[in-house]
Amino acid sequence: MTLRNPPTVTGFKKAVFLDRDGTLNEDPGYLNDPSLLQLFSDVGQALQILKKNEYSLIIVTNQSGVGRGLIQKETLVQIHHRLDELLKPWDITIDAYGICFHRPEENCQCRKPKPQLLLDSAQKLNIKLSESFMVGDKLSDIQAGKAAGCRGTILVRTGSGKLESVRKASQQADFIADSLLEAAHWIVNLKTEDPEAASDQIQENDKQKMLP
Repeated sequence: MTLRNPPTVTGFKKAVFLDRDGTLNEDPGYLNDPSLLQLFSDVGQALQILKKNEYSLIIVTNQSGVGRGLIQKETLVQIHHRLDELLKPWDITIDAYGICFHRPEENCQCRKPKPQLLLDSAQKLNIKLSESFMVGDKLSDIQAGKAAGCRGTILVRTGSGKLESVRKASQQADFIADSLLEAAHWIVNLKTEDPEAASDQIQENDKQKMLP
């Protein structure tokens, strides 16, 4: 795990865990060139809203391209530096990265849908998972957030979130958003502390957002 901004205060914090490819940026498949990193248009604004509401921003991402020899770790660092550059207009820096380099067949403990990337981040950054959220475009993101004990999980209909294959994810997610910006608004406007009541609060909204 890479900590970008180590904790400077004591006590627990809240966070939004973010998938990377397909959630923050276009997913070309095994992104291995910083110049090809293209953020979705509302990502900067969405992250700014979350930061202003005192959420730490933690990217948790499966990058099996490294394990397959398709992406160098040094290139991955460069891609994340490029992400910093693209987020500068909004004065946003990602606080930490949790990255799994393994191939699926290695059956490691850190690859999503397993929750280890989130659990490790929570331990190192004093994150209170019951006040935190997971946002992603795949079923594995939703399952990781659930297994980690996050307060809420949000499926964004970007990247793989557009596909029929994620219908199962839409049934498990606490909220379905058309964009990261919509997800951010839902997170900061969620008033109730009761997860069951929160599910009731968004039930009607979910019905309106059923995947085609």
